[in-house]
Amino acid sequence: MAEKYDLVILGAGTGGYTAAVHAAKLGMKTAVVEKGKTGGTCLHRGCIPSKAMLRSAEVYRQTKDAEQFGVTAENTSLDFRQVQKRKEEIVSRLHQGVESLMGHKNIDVYKGTGRILGPSIFSPVPGTISVEYEEDKENDMLLPDNVLIACGGSPNMLPGLIPDEDLILTSEGALGLKELPSSITIIGGGAIGVEWASMLVDFDVDVTLLESAPGILPQEDKRVGEEMKRCLTSRGVKIHTSVQVKAEEITKENGVTVPFDTENGSESVHAEKLLVSIGRKANLTNIGIENTSIVIKDGFVEVNEWGQTKDRHIYASGDITGGLQLAHAASAEGITAVNHMAGNEPFPVKQNLIPRCIYSFPEAASIGLTEEQAEKAGYSVKTGHFPFKHNGKALVYGEEDGFVRFIADEKTDDLLGVHMIGPHVTELISEASLAMLLDAAHFEVAQTIHPHPALSEASAEAAAAVSGRQIHG
Repeated sequence: MAEKYDLVILGAGTGGYTAAVHAAKLGMKTAVVEKGKTGGTCLHRGCIPSKAMLRSAEVYRQTKDAEQFGVTAENTSLDFRQVQKRKEEIVSRLHQGVESLMGHKNIDVYKGTGRILGPSIFSPVPGTISVEYEEDKENDMLLPDNVLIACGGSPNMLPGLIPDEDLILTSEGALGLKELPSSITIIGGGAIGVEWASMLVDFDVDVTLLESAPGILPQEDKRVGEEMKRCLTSRGVKIHTSVQVKAEEITKENGVTVPFDTENGSESVHAEKLLVSIGRKANLTNIGIENTSIVIKDGFVEVNEWGQTKDRHIYASGDITGGLQLAHAASAEGITAVNHMAGNEPFPVKQNLIPRCIYSFPEAASIGLTEEQAEKAGYSVKTGHFPFKHNGKALVYGEEDGFVRFIADEKTDDLLGVHMIGPHVTELISEASLAMLLDAAHFEVAQTIHPHPALSEASAEAAAAVSGRQIHG
């Protein structure tokens, strides 16, 4: 017998389970279909485990540099098995929390693969969910009033190159390394590639980073990318930009050799392992998209501002919709979709109000438009720039690299974007996020009284610098 629900969600990643909990709080009878573990990529193969390992890398680096603080730490060494153990303990603890949360909210979780069916004896419109199981078990049929597709994404790979998660790794496979390699080549200088380069060089791995664009972090403010390149290079990462990797000529013999073309000719790099981090693709295979009227554009599900597909009772959120592929974006989009299907009046999720964070050393964070994007959009812009080397708290931390940069509309003084690189900027960006949400002017941020000494003073100074009124620097 088919079970009826107000909402069935395909995928129990961060976006999926957050939407499920919100729906349950609104009184909706909710089910989630997930073939893996609740928490999805972010919890098990992405955000949380990688940040746990980055924290270990940070502590190791700081311990080696402790003498600058008057602390002598002799015979510093790294136990990578303990790094992995700590990571797994954190993931396990959070996973238990998600499982408990689903139970407390009376959300039914089906441990299988959900497939959307077309019109049938169960429903005159597409949307019935068939839950298929790997073991010899009859399918369950779920009859929802609404469906939310939150199946997430998976790593992209170069054409013809197949990861074996031994010599050729994806970012997900790299999390399971039993031992650190002596050397590694990373293809892709976006957020994921930069985080891995930063982590591994801190772990004393010989790192080479290859990026096809003219600079690393090509989606961010070019000054942030330039500063990140300078900082990583100073720590030993070898960075090659404007390169074209010859994927078909990559060979595996006593490691991995990667040939690539540059503006000056052909080169190659040999390392013990290769990590490919060139973005992520939507998980749309075998979920029944072909049984619906859903439009796929450029490999992603097309949705309106509320997350609705062409079949208006079927919604989608997160990585599969082609927006910013970030856990907090997926959560916000899922909550908006649930509010809309519940008849509330939600705020649509605007891409320019979603902060972007990179947890390398130094950290980088941004929100809104870069200066180049703003000018291309037709704005007359003015900017404010403040370096951390003039911030007292940054000097106390011993981390003076980086800056905060404000982009404002010259005509209205409204903020268009904020870009940061430096100590703890993944926390500092929240102030800029609130300012952008409230449509604040740069001088309103400058007039906000910030504590002293604090890293956040850099935001106030950068905001004041838009009008040339910064105090320091």
